[in-house]
Amino acid sequence: MPRKKTAQPRYITALKIRTPPRKQLDPDMQRYFAVCEEKIDHVPNVLLAYSAHGPKLRNMANFYNELMLGESPLSRLEREMIAVVVSSANHCYYCLVAHGAAVRQLSGDPALGELLVMNYRAAELSPPHRAMLDFAHKLTVAQRDVSEADRQALRAAGFSEKAIWDIAEVAAFFNFTNRLATATDMMPNDLYHGQAR
Repeated sequence: MPRKKTAQPRYITALKIRTPPRKQLDPDMQRYFAVCEEKIDHVPNVLLAYSAHGPKLRNMANFYNELMLGESPLSRLEREMIAVVVSSANHCYYCLVAHGAAVRQLSGDPALGELLVMNYRAAELSPPHRAMLDFAHKLTVAQRDVSEADRQALRAAGFSEKAIWDIAEVAAFFNFTNRLATATDMMPNDLYHGQAR
């Protein structure tokens, strides 16, 4: 009689850190994962990866939600556009797949999502969006060259001081997550590939 195969542990990163069963998470994080499944039909792999690192999961979830979903002069789409342009400059596979899907969904324009992934300069963008993405890109690839002239270009494009802070904060956050995802070879959820195409 052939032996029954046992399920292999599922690794989300190349570090092969086992994610804990959901029942071992704190009750608020169990509820948060349930809300993710209810609202977006899955728990993003980045959260599953963070679940192996105790309190860092809560810190990451809270910061991400406030940054990307909280009140801001920037729309959700604009924040996702910044995420994609930064991730493109950093060649971050996880974030390009996940946030490229978000841009496609929020914009209703699959071509825009793909253009931002490949080369945002080829996209037809409003002058404010061009200025916003130019700033986020420069902050990513030539941060030591960012100057008052760059901030002034954002003001001239109509961005408030708070909006400039938020542009910088979103770009800085994705420079962090891109490096972590790349360093650990984090894989995106499969379902992102087919979303909003």
